[in-house]
Amino acid sequence: MGCTEMSQSVLFLALFITVSVAVDVGNNLTDAYWLLRIKSELVDREGVLDSWSPGAHICGWSGLICSDDQNHVLGLNLSASGLSGSISNELWHLTFLQILDFSYNSLTGSIPAELGQLQNLRMLLLYSNSLSGKIPLEIGLLTKLEVVRIGDNMFTGEILPDIANLTELRVLGLGYCQFSGSIPVEIGNLKNLVSLDLQSNSLGGFIPKAIGGCKELQNFAASNNKLEGNIPSSIGLLKSLQVLNLANNSISGSIPFQLSHLTNLRYLNLAGNRLGGEIPSNINQLINLETLDLSKNNYSGTINLLNTQLKNLQTLVLSDNALTGTVPPDFCLSNSNLQLFFLARNKLSGDFPGEVLRCMSLKQIDFSNNKLQGVLPRRLDKLENLTDLLLNNNSFFGSLPPEIGNLTNLENLYLFDNMLTGTLPIEIGKLQRLSTIYLYDNQMSGSIPRELTNCSSLREIDFFGNHFTGSIPWTMGKLKNLVILQLRQNELSGPIPPSLGYCKKLQQLALADNKLSGPLPPTFRFLSELRIITLYNNSFQGPLPVSLYLLKNLKIINFSHNRFSGTIHPLTGSSSLVALDLTNNSFSGSPSGLAMSRNLSRLRLAYNHLTSDIPSEFGQLRELSFLDLSFNNLTGALEPELSNCKKLEHLLLNGNQLTGEMPQWLGSLQELGELDLSSNKFHGPIPAELGTCSGLLKLSLHSNILSGGIPNSIGNLTSLNVLNLQRNNLSGSVPSTIQQCKKLYELRLSENFLTGLVPAELGTMTELQVILDLSKNRLCGEIPSSLGNLMKLERLNLSFNQLQGEVPSSLGRLTSLHMLNLSNNHLKGQLPLTFSEFPPSSFSGNDKLCGPPLLSCSQLVDQQKNKLSNNEVAGIIVAIVFTSTVICLVMLYIMLRMRYNWRKVSISNADGGLNEKKEEERWVYGDEKQRNGEYRRVNSATMVHSRDDQISTPCLFHLKLDTRVTENSQGQWM
Repeated sequence: MGCTEMSQSVLFLALFITVSVAVDVGNNLTDAYWLLRIKSELVDREGVLDSWSPGAHICGWSGLICSDDQNHVLGLNLSASGLSGSISNELWHLTFLQILDFSYNSLTGSIPAELGQLQNLRMLLLYSNSLSGKIPLEIGLLTKLEVVRIGDNMFTGEILPDIANLTELRVLGLGYCQFSGSIPVEIGNLKNLVSLDLQSNSLGGFIPKAIGGCKELQNFAASNNKLEGNIPSSIGLLKSLQVLNLANNSISGSIPFQLSHLTNLRYLNLAGNRLGGEIPSNINQLINLETLDLSKNNYSGTINLLNTQLKNLQTLVLSDNALTGTVPPDFCLSNSNLQLFFLARNKLSGDFPGEVLRCMSLKQIDFSNNKLQGVLPRRLDKLENLTDLLLNNNSFFGSLPPEIGNLTNLENLYLFDNMLTGTLPIEIGKLQRLSTIYLYDNQMSGSIPRELTNCSSLREIDFFGNHFTGSIPWTMGKLKNLVILQLRQNELSGPIPPSLGYCKKLQQLALADNKLSGPLPPTFRFLSELRIITLYNNSFQGPLPVSLYLLKNLKIINFSHNRFSGTIHPLTGSSSLVALDLTNNSFSGSPSGLAMSRNLSRLRLAYNHLTSDIPSEFGQLRELSFLDLSFNNLTGALEPELSNCKKLEHLLLNGNQLTGEMPQWLGSLQELGELDLSSNKFHGPIPAELGTCSGLLKLSLHSNILSGGIPNSIGNLTSLNVLNLQRNNLSGSVPSTIQQCKKLYELRLSENFLTGLVPAELGTMTELQVILDLSKNRLCGEIPSSLGNLMKLERLNLSFNQLQGEVPSSLGRLTSLHMLNLSNNHLKGQLPLTFSEFPPSSFSGNDKLCGPPLLSCSQLVDQQKNKLSNNEVAGIIVAIVFTSTVICLVMLYIMLRMRYNWRKVSISNADGGLNEKKEEERWVYGDEKQRNGEYRRVNSATMVHSRDDQISTPCLFHLKLDTRVTENSQGQWM
């Protein structure tokens, strides 16, 4: 045992001996012993219990209340003392204790059952701790209890019926716990109950009718539970009731008539239930009512509440119902006390209710999300106390009245989503307290008045979606409190005023969709609180100020669709960056420098002039889900570090000069939904590992130099919507596993070297809609009739293949088809009748196809017959030519014979004559070796041709015969 432990043991031993000796002297020394035991179970970090020492009289100890004779402890008040630990079960020894207050601490554990022995206890205050468990049954034994407040803890279980034993109870606070079950009917036995707080639990069932027995009840709060059924009529018996809060339950039916008997009621909140019908007019009898909230119910009909009777009403909330009509004409009195009037999200119609202008005490008006229309009344300035005017989401038109500037107390002005036109009056500059002005989604025009910058309290400006023109006021820097400036989608022009950089509290700046131009002002370096900046769709230009690197809190940057140039380096200084979009600018250089933005989720740099390889540092961006570097001048291979970006959902690298093979690690990106590597210089095979990306929706690899076959694993991409592999060097057959991609609506495999049949399995892919393109390959065989099942298909292209056979009639069922190309194949037969609407070019290069829009099949037969007749004519001509040739040969023979005879006379009979005869025979008949296979049979006559199909004889007709000859069934050529 250490020295410290020994000294503590000696101290407690001495204390025990002292207290034991003194038991007969007085009970307060006994209480001291138990109090020190209680202290040992508490953790006192703030030293509140330091005065609890054996050396001092306990009536001087902090937090204690002693009896008049200072012999007994009557009260233990340790509220808000910073204590933790548990409630000691030794408390029961303080038998004279009447008050126990441990509220507002951090105590844990449960309520000790031993507390049931404190028979004199009148007040039990344990609220706002972290206590748990169920309420012990023994609490029901404390019949002298008047106040029980144990709410704002983690108690569970049901409210016990034994609560009825506490007949002296005046306050019961069980709110903000986790009690379940129903409200016990025994609650009606608590005749002295003044306050019942059951709110924010999980209580269900009905409100017991027995509640009417609590005749003294003034405060009944059971909001934020699961109560259902009707409000019991017995609630009308609670004549003393001042507060009734049943909000956010599932109570249905209507408000009972008896409720109007509660003339002392000051607060009535029934919001967030299922009450319906019309709002009962008898509520007007609650003449002391100050707050009435019937919002978020199913009330319909018109408003029939009259402020002429509800003279004390300060807050009226009827929002989120189905009320129609407008405010009653005699709603307000000139001496009205109404301050808050909320009618938002109903079906009210008509003009702005002028009757409301008589409620001059009004501070807040919310008539948003109704069907109100007309112009805003100039007399609005009569509501001189108005701080909030919410008229958004209506149909008000016309211009904003200049009198708006007289509402000098106005803080929030919501007029968005109306049809307001005209200019923003310069009188707006008089509203020195104005904090928020929302005018978005209107049709206002003109310039933004410089006077607006006189509203020195402005924190939020939103003019989105109007027609404001001109420049942004050069005095914007005067708005030192500005946090949000939203001017998107207007027609503003000119540069950003440099003074805007002096709005040092600015967090959100949206100037997108305007006609702004010029460079970014260097004063932006002062916007250290800036988190969101969107400038897209303008004409900003020039390099970015280097000082933007100092903006360390930027989370979202969108400068897309401008004319910025230079490097992106000034935008890489924020480690908070989540989204960066610089699409469609003229940025150059390397996209590096973003490694420290570890939370970057979206990076879009498409359509710029970026060069170099894709930085390997991108692999450090583990939160990256969207990477778009398309249409730049990036080179090199895909670095393996990118495989660390496991959250990538969109990887768009198309339109660059990337090289190398597609890496196998792409298959490890399991979250990938879109992969576009098209229009690069990738070569080699498509990695089979891509089949593991089961969530892939779009795969586009077109316009590369990919080779090899389409991997069978492509069938594992069962979520795929788009597959585009066209314009590569792919070979082999179309894998039958592609049928497993049942969600494909676009399939492009054209301009490759694919062979084999068109898979019949394609007919099972019934979601194909946009296109099926297999053109410009080497596919053969017949068109499968199963393609007729693709009822959603809009475009089908099978052109430039080697397909044969007939066009299946089933294709005629494709009623959604509006583009069809079967040209340049070997198809034959009759086309389906429904194909008559397509141009003839859809079927060109298939000479044996017939039917509309081509020749009818009978016309095609006649045409073929005509072709045979022409051949016969050609045969006759050939016969004539042959006959003429024979005659010429005979005449030639005679002439040669005559010459021979003449030469016999003039020349001696020598060997030369024999040689000349041989030459003659060669000339007439030709070389036998050359004649083999050169015969053509025409009408049983034989015609001799030389190798070049010409006979150099002056008697021969030089005719170009029709070479389109056909072979008959006997093997003869016709």
